[in-house]
Amino acid sequence: FQNKPIPDELLERLVGNALLSPSGGNAQPYRIAIASGNVKNTIKSELSGKFEKAMKVQSLPLPSKVWQGLTSGVLPDGDYNPDVKYPKELKGRKFDCGMGLYETLGIERGDYAARNSQMQRNFEFFDAPAVIFFFINDKLGLYSALDAGIFMQSLMLSAVEEGLGTCAQAALATWGSPIKKHFNIDGDYKLLCGMSIGYPAEHIVNSYQPAKRNLESVSLTASR
Repeated sequence: FQNKPIPDELLERLVGNALLSPSGGNAQPYRIAIASGNVKNTIKSELSGKFEKAMKVQSLPLPSKVWQGLTSGVLPDGDYNPDVKYPKELKGRKFDCGMGLYETLGIERGDYAARNSQMQRNFEFFDAPAVIFFFINDKLGLYSALDAGIFMQSLMLSAVEEGLGTCAQAALATWGSPIKKHFNIDGDYKLLCGMSIGYPAEHIVNSYQPAKRNLESVSLTASR
């Protein structure tokens, strides 16, 4: 993203547009927290620092890894685990997407230092001037996530209409404490993910477009 702030009235307009999204029973079981300026920079510093420490812990021998993991504050404390295991049907597409991204960035498959550095950029919000965190009412389970996804898509499309870009990031839910301490959050609401938002920079990564499925591969055939 460019180092260019987003006017407050523009952010408010984007959210207002997204609030027109449909939801089950019109319950709208989500909340958002928008961070910019000093709050965003503080969260960015803490999340990035935790990731950097976590990578160092990962390289330690097992006994030290366990001890450091328990005492250094790097264990994930988010409400949901974004490190999901993909089934075989989906794993190939995820792998191809990641490899395509690294290829676009010129990162070799075995260059783990460069891959970790790129992963850390998630926690730096890719230099975005603002980041939005999404919380869902845990009482409705998957349906809260479904409604929040519709809301997020509406916000993302509205952002594009205004010349902005977005990056939805499940990784930002890995550590919840650096985020939650800055906002008043009802106990029923859990951190689902974050979204970096800003004006796209002229960077090669923004040219990457992973392949999408076609209609035939997505459609189910009728049973007989």
